[in-house]
Amino acid sequence: MFPLLFHYKEVIKMKYVIGIDLGTSAVKTVLVSQKGKVCVEVSKSYPIIQEKSGYSEQNPEEWVKQTISALAELVSQSHIHSQDIEGISFSGQMHGLVLLDKNQQVLRNAILWNDTRTTVQCTKITEEFGERLLTLTKNRVLEGFTLPKMLWVKEHEPDIFEKTAVFMLPKDYLRFRMTGTINSEFSDAAGTLLLDVKSKEWSKEICEKFGFPKDICPPLVESHECAGTLLPNIAEETGLSENIKVFAGGADNACGAIGSGILNSGRILCSIGTSGVILSYEEDKERDFKGKVHFFNHGKENAYYTMGVTLAAGYSLSWFKETFTKDETFDQLLQGIEAVPIGANGLLFTPYLMGERTPYADSSIRGSFIGIDASHGREDFVRAAMDVLYHALILCGQQQHPL
Repeated sequence: MFPLLFHYKEVIKMKYVIGIDLGTSAVKTVLVSQKGKVCVEVSKSYPIIQEKSGYSEQNPEEWVKQTISALAELVSQSHIHSQDIEGISFSGQMHGLVLLDKNQQVLRNAILWNDTRTTVQCTKITEEFGERLLTLTKNRVLEGFTLPKMLWVKEHEPDIFEKTAVFMLPKDYLRFRMTGTINSEFSDAAGTLLLDVKSKEWSKEICEKFGFPKDICPPLVESHECAGTLLPNIAEETGLSENIKVFAGGADNACGAIGSGILNSGRILCSIGTSGVILSYEEDKERDFKGKVHFFNHGKENAYYTMGVTLAAGYSLSWFKETFTKDETFDQLLQGIEAVPIGANGLLFTPYLMGERTPYADSSIRGSFIGIDASHGREDFVRAAMDVLYHALILCGQQQHPL
């Protein structure tokens, strides 16, 4: 789902726009006409660095390098004059930590959303400040969020933290490298545990509690705001105009909600990819789910959304395939499962391959097959892995609107 978060006054003038989605495994770019026609799509992948169990990092320079490459290919394939491409916007992976020094140089690899090294820091935050943090940020402490990552660096890499002038989120760093302007926007900032979600400002109280100067947080803008234009070297390398307007964009799920029309009350999005998401539009900033689901600022101004997430939805089936039937196609893997009833003849798979968020916020919980007997064949195991998609999303939905 691409963002295309442009102010309506700008859209009227545009001939073509570009959406950039900075994902965990690849950056995806798309060129769209003013009428909404997708003209060209280009994707470029980059590696995840996993030096230890639970670690998940990336080199931010790879994001920049592959995005420039993708944009250059996109422009070349489109055969459209650069002056007719009038805007760029972003969506991106949430929660990742990028640290810059006073010279705006990256101090270490980015720590990603799926990094789980921060359990000790999460426990400390929860014990010392958990309920107050929940009041301010509307979210409970989890390893995926940005604040625990900052504490980990402060405790384990003090020399690096001492040099830190500002932290950034992944797509915001990419935008900075393209425009030279440092800022963040509310939908992504809401996933840091440093934003006062209701007042829409970085929390001085949280920063002081954990020993961060508040100016370590980047300036905030709305998702639809223009954040600048392309730097001359980026324009030259991509073939785009220096005058193209670059908009702030939003967090991946916020942009997905906009693209799916989740823009008023009663609208709900169900998304199944690697993870599974149930997302619901909210207008009332006073609603309190007591941390049972995420509560974030929307990409739409002065709106919010709640979200339940299961981490291994589609990944459960792909994990099974890669582990047990690597040489088969998905079509071959699924042969015969239509004869297996829902419930897999009593075989249950718990999908906690990477810990869990909803309904069990636990990074240490692990998966299993339960109820195996001699009558179960391969089709039952495949069916159990598929059934978990439905079961997990039902649980997310129950937590989304708890009775």
